[in-house]
Amino acid sequence: MGAHTDRRYLGSALGLITAFMAAEVVIGVLAGSLALISDAGHMLTDAMAIGFALIAMRVAARPARGGFTYGLKRAEIISAHVNGVTLLLLAVYFAVEGVRRLIEPSPVEGVFVVITGLAGIAVNLAATWLLSRANRSSLNVEGAYQHILNDLFAFVATTAAGAVVLLTGWMRADAIAALVVAGLMLKAGWALVRAAGRVFMEAAPAGMDPADIGRRCAEAEHVVEVHDLHVWELTSGYAALSAHILVTPGADCHDVRVSVQTLLRDGYGIEHATLQVDHTPEVSDAGEAESRTAAHCVDPHGPTHHRPTHPELRPAAPPPAATMTATPVRTRGGSFGAL
Repeated sequence: MGAHTDRRYLGSALGLITAFMAAEVVIGVLAGSLALISDAGHMLTDAMAIGFALIAMRVAARPARGGFTYGLKRAEIISAHVNGVTLLLLAVYFAVEGVRRLIEPSPVEGVFVVITGLAGIAVNLAATWLLSRANRSSLNVEGAYQHILNDLFAFVATTAAGAVVLLTGWMRADAIAALVVAGLMLKAGWALVRAAGRVFMEAAPAGMDPADIGRRCAEAEHVVEVHDLHVWELTSGYAALSAHILVTPGADCHDVRVSVQTLLRDGYGIEHATLQVDHTPEVSDAGEAESRTAAHCVDPHGPTHHRPTHPELRPAAPPPAATMTATPVRTRGGSFGAL
C-alpha cells in the first residue's frame, strides 16, 4: 500500500468529518449544548489533523535538493506536533468551560444531543475505519487516527450525557461529558507532542537502546572499540545512525563496515548508517592506546565507549608501577588512562 492509497483514505475521512462538523456546530448552538460544541471543536482539530497530514505527506515526498540534504521528511513530524498542541489548547478551553457549567448549569435540549451524538458515532466509526487502513507506522497518520478515535469516544460520552438530560433533566451531565472530551484531548495531545518532541530532540527511536546497539557492534569480528555512537529518527519509521569504529591493526576496514551495517539493518532495521572505521594504534601500553584513540575525535560526542567482551581484543594493561600508585584520569576523548 503506497502513499497515494494513504492520501485517498485520508481524503475520504476528511470529507466525512468536515460535512458533519458543520452540521454539529449549528445543532450545538440551537440545543445550547457545550458537549456538542466541544465535540465540534474536537472534529475541527480532526479535520485540521487530516489536512495537515495530507499536506505533510506531499511535502515529505519531495526529493532532497539544495540545503535540504535529507529532503523535507520532517514535515510529517511538524504536522504531528501542531496537531498535538492544538489538542492541548482545546482541552484547556473545554476544561475551563466545563467547570464553569458545572457551577452554573445551562439549559440543554437532550433530544438534539442524543440524535447528533448517535450520528457522530456513525460518522466517526466510518472515518476511523478509513484511517485504520492507512499506514499507521507514520507518526503523521497515527496523529490523525488518534484524533478520530478519541472523537469517537467523545461522541459516546456526549450521547450518554444527552440521554441523562433527556431522561432526568440533570443539566450538569452535559458539562461532565465536555470534561470527558477535554480529558481525551489532553491524553491524545500530550502523546503526540511527546512523540514529536523525541524526533525534534534527536532522541533514539522508541524501543531502540543505543547502549545495546553499541555492545553488539563492539562484538563484531576485529572491532576493538565503538564510540561517538548516535541514533536518531529523521521522521517516523526512518532511523539513522553514525559511529566511529576502531578495528585491530591489519583488519580490513571495508569488511568490518559491511559487517556492522548488515548487523544494523538485520538486527535493528537501520538502513541509513554512516560509519567511520579506523585502525587502532599499535601500542602495548594501555594509557598510550587510550590517548591515541582520543586523538581520532578531538571533540567527541556520545555518552560512552563500547568495547568487546572477548579479552584478546582489549588493550593491553600497563605494567605495575614499582614506585607510585596509578591514578585514573579522564582523557579528552572520554576514556580512562592513568597517571
